[in-house]
Amino acid sequence: MSEYLVIVESPAKAKTIERYLGKKYKVKASMGHVRDLPKSQMGVYTEDNFKPKYITIRGKGDVLKDLRKAAKKAKKVYLAADPDREGEAIAWHLAHALNVDENSKCRVVFNEITKDAIKESFKNPRTIDTDLVDAQQARRILDRLVGYNISPLLWKKVKKGLSAGRVQSVALKMITDREKEIENFKPEEYWSIEGHFQKDEESFQGAFYGLNGKKQELKSEDDVKKVINSLNEKKFSVDKVNRRERKRNPAKPFITSSIQQEAARKLNFRAKKTMMVAQQLYEGIDLGKKAGGITGLITYMRTDSTRISNTAKEEAETYIEDKYGKEYLGTNKQSKQQEGSQDAHEAVRPTSTLRDPKSLKPILSRDQYRLYKLIWERFLASQMAPAVMDTMTVHLLNNDVEFRATGSKVKFKGFMKVYIEGTDDSKKEEDKFLPDLKEGMEVEAKEIIPNQHFTQPPPRFTEARLVRTMEELGIGRPSTYAPTLDTIQRRGYASIDNKRFIPTELGTIVHELVEEFFPEIINVEFTVKMESDLDSIEDGQIQWVKIIDDFYQDFSKRLETAEEEMEKIEIRDEPAGITCENCEHEMVYKMGRYGKFLACSNFPECRNTKPILKEIGVKCPKCEEGNVVERKSKKRRTFYGCDRFPECDFVSWDKPIARPCPKCESLLVEKKSKKQTQIQCTNCDYKEKTQD
Repeated sequence: MSEYLVIVESPAKAKTIERYLGKKYKVKASMGHVRDLPKSQMGVYTEDNFKPKYITIRGKGDVLKDLRKAAKKAKKVYLAADPDREGEAIAWHLAHALNVDENSKCRVVFNEITKDAIKESFKNPRTIDTDLVDAQQARRILDRLVGYNISPLLWKKVKKGLSAGRVQSVALKMITDREKEIENFKPEEYWSIEGHFQKDEESFQGAFYGLNGKKQELKSEDDVKKVINSLNEKKFSVDKVNRRERKRNPAKPFITSSIQQEAARKLNFRAKKTMMVAQQLYEGIDLGKKAGGITGLITYMRTDSTRISNTAKEEAETYIEDKYGKEYLGTNKQSKQQEGSQDAHEAVRPTSTLRDPKSLKPILSRDQYRLYKLIWERFLASQMAPAVMDTMTVHLLNNDVEFRATGSKVKFKGFMKVYIEGTDDSKKEEDKFLPDLKEGMEVEAKEIIPNQHFTQPPPRFTEARLVRTMEELGIGRPSTYAPTLDTIQRRGYASIDNKRFIPTELGTIVHELVEEFFPEIINVEFTVKMESDLDSIEDGQIQWVKIIDDFYQDFSKRLETAEEEMEKIEIRDEPAGITCENCEHEMVYKMGRYGKFLACSNFPECRNTKPILKEIGVKCPKCEEGNVVERKSKKRRTFYGCDRFPECDFVSWDKPIARPCPKCESLLVEKKSKKQTQIQCTNCDYKEKTQD
């Protein structure tokens, strides 16, 4: 019989840990939280020091019953939820539900699910950290007070189903403010002059810098003409050559926000997907009996610390020296933590550098492999030597007109042999070589090309850029980024177009109402201070009731004002320009959980609805009667199907082409990858590349 009961959140985690601990331990899963505030009511007694009313979560009754039964039989109960505020709160709720003394050494935490880490953590159990619990409880109550007071107001004044969360409202403000910037942006004209130069057989490019040794902007075509007219033929002399060696340091190991950003850039993953796949890698993958069975492949993925353990450093050093040589070893200085980071545990890294991605590829799913490879390469590169670049800047003169050409090449790859951090810019970094030029030499300008430009508005936020901005401003914490972005989209406050957020009419209305009546909720400085206050609660410096009370005094007054002064807003449905085939009333566009759809304006008398179909100009290859249309799956993935569905069940993830295969007359489809787009036949081996 098992003497000890260990409770974790998920069955996958339970299975992994039980194997490490042996027969004396029984590991069960709570499936996350077992108690929470009720969904049907506020659940916070504002007149009694904001005392929360916790109830068993619906559907968790049987789970709790099973855990109580196991706890009664056990000699001791260990609570091993995740090593963060949320995990500490889960442990605290379990202690209360199972009558476990929270002051006993019942809490076990580990940053990675490996045999050594698990065994070490069970040697050093601790009491439940009530300061951590209070910080989580304060956030939960604060968010409940905001959400359950403002949301009903929005239902009454605008439409049912709306919400206005604390962090969510700030993120929505950032999206709508950016849209206003774009709408109000006035482009300004500017010019550049490009020079194509030749020295002997070698050609290179440079750009206009200025006149008489001073940098000059070109604001109009007249400015350009003056420069070009002042050139004395096309002979330029090399006035100055600057050569220097530049070091480029590797990126730090991943934290929650940076892994979400990089996975978006390199893997095209949404924030939610990144965290889901990372959770699988953290909780454990079955590597087979010879490789140790179920093993956690990465450390805990909700962190804002770039710190790594000495053991992980030493293992990485050994691997780098054996694989690449001693010259590729980094200095291994401890990275400076970002201001405001909790530094509760390590960066996101592989639990063992020796498990290289190639060896795990046959075992992992495609998404697991790609994310693990990213984490492994980033960590290994962070422990490697800087890259060394040779750079060269050449100053070219012609009658006091100065052009400059720059070039660089990699002298020593260093960390770049393994990994290079992605950027939000689509431009690829490449070596730019210049001829071996010396001062006094003469070069010839083969072409002088003026180019007109206009300043561009700031870009809309991608998920990666929004997460990065939230992190830089100190809004939210690692565990909140992905759920916040998901909520904004599910509520219909913003849509994604070309991977960028665009606020909807509904989102703009909600933002403007919150901004007018609850300005502190969307005030960035206020939100950052609130995060800082929550950290102070966690550190035991301040009582959570005081933080909530200070906030609620002003908030409750604003609620009363909003109740009286907020005008009712009617959002009229946009006509679709077609009639309902059932009752001949006009069809209108509606916003649902999965985006826009068509519905009859005669609702509720007529409940006819249909998806919005976008024709692509291709006849259905299966029934030859219908047309192929673009559709969206529940996960918002684009696919193609016949508009006669369900009569015709033709579907394709790849976009069909409006011409047959020249080889066998079958259907051609467009296959897209990150590197290229290719047209290929669905029946034979015919392929053709498309022009970018």
